[in-house]
Amino acid sequence: MKIVILGAGALGSIIGGHLARAGEEVTIIARGDRAAYLQQNGITLTGLADFTVPVAVATTPQTVREADVLVVAVKTYDTEPALESVGHLKVGSALSIQNGVLKDEQLAHTFGRDKTLGAAAFLSGGVTPAGPVRFTVNEYLVLGELPAGISARAQTFVDALVNAGIRADAVPQIQTVEWSKYALFMSWMAPAVLTRLPSYKFQTQPDTALVMAQLVRETGLLAAKLGVPLEDREPLPIKTLCSLPLSEAVTTIRQFGTVMEARAPAHKVSTLQDLEQGRRLEVEETLGYAVRKGAELGIPLPTLETCYRLIAGINCRHIEETSPKRDATP
Repeated sequence: MKIVILGAGALGSIIGGHLARAGEEVTIIARGDRAAYLQQNGITLTGLADFTVPVAVATTPQTVREADVLVVAVKTYDTEPALESVGHLKVGSALSIQNGVLKDEQLAHTFGRDKTLGAAAFLSGGVTPAGPVRFTVNEYLVLGELPAGISARAQTFVDALVNAGIRADAVPQIQTVEWSKYALFMSWMAPAVLTRLPSYKFQTQPDTALVMAQLVRETGLLAAKLGVPLEDREPLPIKTLCSLPLSEAVTTIRQFGTVMEARAPAHKVSTLQDLEQGRRLEVEETLGYAVRKGAELGIPLPTLETCYRLIAGINCRHIEETSPKRDATP
């Protein structure tokens, strides 16, 4: 199978490395220092997997002409220019493992809805300063047809992922999984950025666990308005958290935090990793999307909006501080 992965960060490297090791024909589209590292050293994973594998690297997207499967793994704020760079590709299927739910609309706009698969990934890792990727969470990568259904093409790619060592599945209601993952991400991302704590610490603390529960519930309101049911899936029962009394939802989250402390005490949400490394934050396409959609549908989302405004402010200040200074003189 010919697989093209757009983006060579942690998740693109984890998926690409596993598939390449399993014998699939993998090409990573990358740029800059990361591309140079991969060309010279291949993909090295540590943690849940421990191996190095050579991989084809394309630094000029126009040189890649076709793919059985295109996997988009760039940061959400880079999506539009990244998709424009591969708009010429002849693809059998295109899917995104990015955060949020806006991604499917963007893929369908570029390649057509008939080429677009829904996807939700709860995988985690980080690119170390030296170049290898530490693989920390291998929970699931779920695929399905939009708006619903399981197809042969989805199942074929799932089989390849499972054979490669990635926990994957094809499901009939992919939007349910995507929105449940979206609610999970929102409830982790905002407290992580605002407290700058490892995941288990804000999950076990009662005040931040309360904020997490409110974020899940508000995202659930948005999903319900759009007619998308949520589900209970590891690592947190999102559907149940939306229906429990608030105090019980907080208790459930705090109990999970103790599990995280034992299993992955060093885990940090990818957005917090970006903040610590001085990068832009994935805020407009995640929190911002929910706030704008809530306003469009007339749904008050006070916790989401407060977190969005705070994190957008952090992001704006960061962009100002890291942008090259321009001389105002003509």
